[in-house]
Amino acid sequence: MAADAAKSKPDILVFGPPQPMITDGLGTFALHEFESHRDLDRISAAAAERIRGIALTELMRVDGLMMSRLPKLEIVASWGVGYDHVDVAHAHEHNIVVTHTPDVLTDETADVALGLLIATVREFVKADRYLRSGRWTTNQPYPLSAGSTRDRAVGLVGMGRIGKAIARRLDAMRIPVVYHSRRPADGVSYRHYPKLLDMAKAVDTLILVVPGGASTAKMVNAEVLSALGGNGVVINMARGSVVDEPALIDALKKGTILAAGLDVYANEPVVPDELKALQNVVLLPHIGSASVLTRHAMDQLVVDNLKAWFDGKVPPTPVPETAVKSR
Repeated sequence: MAADAAKSKPDILVFGPPQPMITDGLGTFALHEFESHRDLDRISAAAAERIRGIALTELMRVDGLMMSRLPKLEIVASWGVGYDHVDVAHAHEHNIVVTHTPDVLTDETADVALGLLIATVREFVKADRYLRSGRWTTNQPYPLSAGSTRDRAVGLVGMGRIGKAIARRLDAMRIPVVYHSRRPADGVSYRHYPKLLDMAKAVDTLILVVPGGASTAKMVNAEVLSALGGNGVVINMARGSVVDEPALIDALKKGTILAAGLDVYANEPVVPDELKALQNVVLLPHIGSASVLTRHAMDQLVVDNLKAWFDGKVPPTPVPETAVKSR
């Protein structure tokens, strides 16, 4: 009986750094745990033949070659709202469902975006260093910040779940909002700009919340930065690939724009020394959703997607490209 039960357990490849909530939640499955692509070389041919699902514990790359090594693969349960690290086109072509973890991180990420905007414009990090240096006690008040959130207009690049949550927060701060996306978003009344450059000319702040990938690569380039002007601010909560990083560094150095607040980078976790040396940029180590509460909710959604699939149900959050309407 025990042998029969073991055989009936779906085999799941758990890929990425250990996350107890995911591995414990998948305790009824036969788990094969690997932390890196290098580790995957150790998987036996027999095990590869049995694997029917992948559970990601971080933003790990899952390409077509990796999926091809697992002939019985049915589902990739990705971690995070973005899924450009998964070859969705290959998955769709081979009837492999891909899921992600939206909604549960929306408010956390939107909160960080607003906090990063205020910290950048009002120079919170510089002011903190000033106080710690002891200069305030010598009767030297901190200089007035060059920027303010008042009389500022924000252009959101992307109007999905997180974009809408940020817009609601900006409404409460009485900051005007417009947005750029490939097509107008449903359920919003903000002005839509079909062209990013046109929007950049009309605002002084860009908050980036679009997916990564080829279609958005370096969309914020030197021309867009120049259009923002000397009071311009860029807040990137999307992917590092969305910004032309050398062009941004150049714009910050030359005063083409006022400042930037970044949570993501082109070659994470490596951040250019030129960027770290600048005083008009606030740098965060990709922590948009990084609270215990939200990360636990993301981990649980990875588990819920896999359990639903192997219970013969539709997973709660499939990506649109591989969505299944019924089973």
